[in-house]
Amino acid sequence: MTSEAPLYKNHALLLSQSFFIKDNKDELLLHAHKYDFDITFFSEVSDFAHAVEASGNNSLFVIDLDALHNMQADMQSSRKTLMLGELLARLPGGHSYVYLQSVRQGGRFLLQQRLVDSDCLAYAEKPIANDVLVDKLFNLFVQKKRGDLVRLMYLGDAAQLDGAALLEQRVEVLSHDDAHTLHLRVKDLQPDIVLIADAEYERTEAIVRVLKKNIEADPVREIVLLQHRVDVELTRRALASGFDGTIPLVSPELLTAQLVNRANKIRVSKDLIGKDRATGLLNKVGLQKKAQELIRRAAREGVPLSFGVVDIDKFKTINDTWGHYFGDIVIKRLSLTLASQVGEADLLSRFGGEEFVVVFWDCPLEEGRRRLDAMREAFGAIPFEVRPGEVRRFSFSGGVAAYPEYKTENELFLRADAMLYEAKQGGRNQIRIAPNR
Repeated sequence: MTSEAPLYKNHALLLSQSFFIKDNKDELLLHAHKYDFDITFFSEVSDFAHAVEASGNNSLFVIDLDALHNMQADMQSSRKTLMLGELLARLPGGHSYVYLQSVRQGGRFLLQQRLVDSDCLAYAEKPIANDVLVDKLFNLFVQKKRGDLVRLMYLGDAAQLDGAALLEQRVEVLSHDDAHTLHLRVKDLQPDIVLIADAEYERTEAIVRVLKKNIEADPVREIVLLQHRVDVELTRRALASGFDGTIPLVSPELLTAQLVNRANKIRVSKDLIGKDRATGLLNKVGLQKKAQELIRRAAREGVPLSFGVVDIDKFKTINDTWGHYFGDIVIKRLSLTLASQVGEADLLSRFGGEEFVVVFWDCPLEEGRRRLDAMREAFGAIPFEVRPGEVRRFSFSGGVAAYPEYKTENELFLRADAMLYEAKQGGRNQIRIAPNR
């Protein structure tokens, strides 16, 4: 495939023994490409170090420690084993590394200590199956990203939270002062963390049960008690009533650090639950939650939304003619084409298979049609090399419906999907819009 934009957004550099690379390269690449990252293999420390220094932000650096036995400390040395300290000294600073080690190496605590004290992002024991290794690396890519904004709703005195410091770490504080209406506020704004001061809990002990028993409660959301004083009995009652944890208020700095740590874990969980692993876009679960939030926001602010559904034309023929692996490449390239033309407030999802959904914020119907049509033209202009010297271009069809003409996420999807069907029936490679009621 020929394109100026890189096919894979993320990149892993792997330093390993030559026989390991030879035996595992093809399978590792196959799994990695499904998870939307590429792998470059190295057998020499100097080449690996230069590549690390030249790499971008979307990279992981992986070192197989068994490779030490096949590397020389320098070209003049007759010694064939490179010592760990020599390897660590030759690695570029300012980067974190993933180390693969044998079970024997994993049993040496001092070795683990040496690694974690030397810019270690993570370590893993071998043997490890190629698909498991790739899955773990994908999780690390997720963790490295700064991620979406995490919303924290606080019931208590907001002056106790350092809102500016939290916002700098992508945690937005939403204050509330009435325990009896907290459940309504949570339902409306869908925060990721609910922090409740101990005094508020003691006044209204049913508050957590009311939040937890709602059938629409987000299973990822954490409800945490902020304790101004140590009280074992209060902590016991709080945990029994449904709190996910407690945080003692020792100092504002420690409170901020603990909340940021919780936010980071929630962010990773949301990414793993709500993101499509092949493209990194929202999946069906993630889209549903985000679209519902966007519709509620549009209702509050009185702005229109355009909801588009697109589907690659004759995708079964693509798979049957050039194989499913090539079909995956077409899907990934479409995801990058769509992603390059959505705004920060828009939503983009791989809804399933070759079907994608895009939601344009503050966008009336006709403008939504124009924007989706521009995406269609951009995708149609991409040359795909299906065989050496043979280039093909592909297309997609789409349908668009608008809020507030249609009020719910499900209604918008069904109407846009009906328009997509009309576009397919009308000859494909076109966009149809839902007429006014």
